[in-house]
Amino acid sequence: MNGALLSTEIPGVPLINRGKVRDVYDLGDALLFVATDRISAFDVVMPCGVPRKGEVLTQISLFWFDLMRDIPNHLISADVTTRPELAAYAKDLQGRSMIVRKAKVMPVECIVRGYLVGSGWKDYQKSGTVSGIKLRDGYQQASKLDTPLFTPSTKAEIGAHDEAISFEDVVRLLGKEKATTLRDLSLKIYTTARDYAEKRGIIVADTKFEFGELDGKIILVDEVLTPDSSRFWPADQYKVGTSPVSLDKQYVRDYLETLDWNKTAPGPQLPADVVSKTTEKYLEAYRMLTGKSL
Repeated sequence: MNGALLSTEIPGVPLINRGKVRDVYDLGDALLFVATDRISAFDVVMPCGVPRKGEVLTQISLFWFDLMRDIPNHLISADVTTRPELAAYAKDLQGRSMIVRKAKVMPVECIVRGYLVGSGWKDYQKSGTVSGIKLRDGYQQASKLDTPLFTPSTKAEIGAHDEAISFEDVVRLLGKEKATTLRDLSLKIYTTARDYAEKRGIIVADTKFEFGELDGKIILVDEVLTPDSSRFWPADQYKVGTSPVSLDKQYVRDYLETLDWNKTAPGPQLPADVVSKTTEKYLEAYRMLTGKSL
């Protein structure tokens, strides 16, 4: 309706999954990830999309994969013209797609918090803890944490809500070695990105990662450090004690919080100005991080 790509169909190529944002296809020896312009909030997919969002998500992920080449990941190529079965659809797929290795995805969302905001701030106000981790007194809303926290959660189906779990829960789920690897990799990737982004004028307040297992090794999969999976704050507008201006889908969440909506499907229609402003924020996040424009 607004120029957003909400769904894809590729005849002859099996569709494995239609997620909150990505359509995943089976290429036999690999997978095709297509980032649509769908947007979700509170684990509910909204009825309208955000134009160019999928392109931004893909290009930012590619940027981080390249910047952190020492971290094993699932990317094979972002050039869909390398696959003959996709040739007829290359124009629509190029720029928003990744051809990736098949991996067994870990059943855990690996969340890292560097600042006290969102559900973490709510938990802290109630109990002085975040995901069961006791914090010192004296933090304000949006305060930078003394040290980043690994606060994992379950991975919910579409329409259901993720639930916070402890590191000990991850150990019980995956074993100590894998759980420790997930935690340490998550913290390493976050701190690397945080330090880089600060030089570009962006604060990465928190983010979430997904990992998979391939040939006995844990690799980074899905998107990484995008405005969908992270909170990005312009550093020049950051102020402790407030809910900072953001360059991510927090803008959509903030709008939804003004509505009488129970945060279950179906989601409400987003006004045109909220959609266009969200597109602007995503494009600005890409420009600030990379120094380039899409």
